[in-house]
Amino acid sequence: MKILSVFKNRCPNCEKGRIFQKESEFVNISIPKMNNTCPSCKFKFMKETGFFYGAMYVSYALTVAEGFIWFILGYFILGLSLMTNFLIITSLAFLLSKFNFKISRTIWIYIFYKQP
Repeated sequence: MKILSVFKNRCPNCEKGRIFQKESEFVNISIPKMNNTCPSCKFKFMKETGFFYGAMYVSYALTVAEGFIWFILGYFILGLSLMTNFLIITSLAFLLSKFNFKISRTIWIYIFYKQP
């Protein structure tokens, strides 16, 4: 199932290999490192130089959607003030930045994947 493979950051070709290298189990705030090719099927993830610039737009869309959902939930349902919502949304954007980075690159790879 492709959607599950996207959320697991798996190769679009074989759906087994990891797109990102395994990280340490301790708190790690560094940018995740990508594999150049799939460890299982040797599928090349980066098509050309600058390929992942478009993934920034996907990441931006994810961040805006997460913020909008929280704003609706926090302001209209929970009745939180605008300042409280702003602080929560800012914290949420920071805490989810690593997830958004990985998932946006994975989505970008899947968008341009052509099955053999």
